[in-house]
Amino acid sequence: MAKLTYGLIGHPVAHSLSPAMQNAAFDALKIDAEYKLFDVEPSGLEDFLKNMAKNGIAGANVTIPHKIKAKDFIKTNGLLNEHAERLGAVNTIKVVGDKLTGFNTDGPGFYRSLVEDLKFEPEGKSIFVLGAGGAAHAIVMYLGNGPKEIFVTDIDDCMVAELKKRFEKHYDHRRFKAVPGNKFKESLDASDLLIQATPIGMRDGYPSPVDPDLLHPGLRVYDLVYNRPATKLVEMANKKKLHATTGLGMLLFQGAIAFELWTVKKAPVEVMKKALKETLKS
Repeated sequence: MAKLTYGLIGHPVAHSLSPAMQNAAFDALKIDAEYKLFDVEPSGLEDFLKNMAKNGIAGANVTIPHKIKAKDFIKTNGLLNEHAERLGAVNTIKVVGDKLTGFNTDGPGFYRSLVEDLKFEPEGKSIFVLGAGGAAHAIVMYLGNGPKEIFVTDIDDCMVAELKKRFEKHYDHRRFKAVPGNKFKESLDASDLLIQATPIGMRDGYPSPVDPDLLHPGLRVYDLVYNRPATKLVEMANKKKLHATTGLGMLLFQGAIAFELWTVKKAPVEVMKKALKETLKS
């Protein structure tokens, strides 16, 4: 039997940590498979998806900027999982025969990391989400009616309005609170958890997206940025003795769920975590 091929579809993708994680998992379970990077420009996405089966690709993850277009293609030409439909984006594809099935593992991956890494259960709590882009969509739509309220703010009011509209199609509209700039402190003061869902912090020299004076006692902090051991925000939260984590756990668990969808085997999470941490150090 030929070696199975999996990979990450995006543009660009060279920075990805996923190959280290997934290939370590394949090796640990002695699965004859390889995880590669597929840098696909937007104009070439449809052809790439059409030819996945023909090219021997058994499954893939999907990242920026292709998650929405991949969802649109699979909805028309394959099968779409309920989470992917509700979130409006696909981040994982499984190929069976010549058919593609689209999933979204971002929401459940985040939830598992939230519980395991921050020891935080969001049900009945107040959540503050900074940013209203793709990652925020996945998280807010997965949390749904669980939290008591979800505050969302972004420099682009239109993005918040779009997320609010999607949320209200499926959940209790009273739980979603769009936060204008002048209500930032008031809303964060009322929150149990801060989710930082913007790209701020991905590069050295970036300031924290939140003033440290706004981090109140008892607040938990989840920064979705994962390409460094600690972001400025996480460092500031730790100095204030707050529980805080980067998004490495979300990357780990969404990848583990994808691995299990592809292989129907339990993911070796500790092996995958070790590979991620070693790659970050190098």
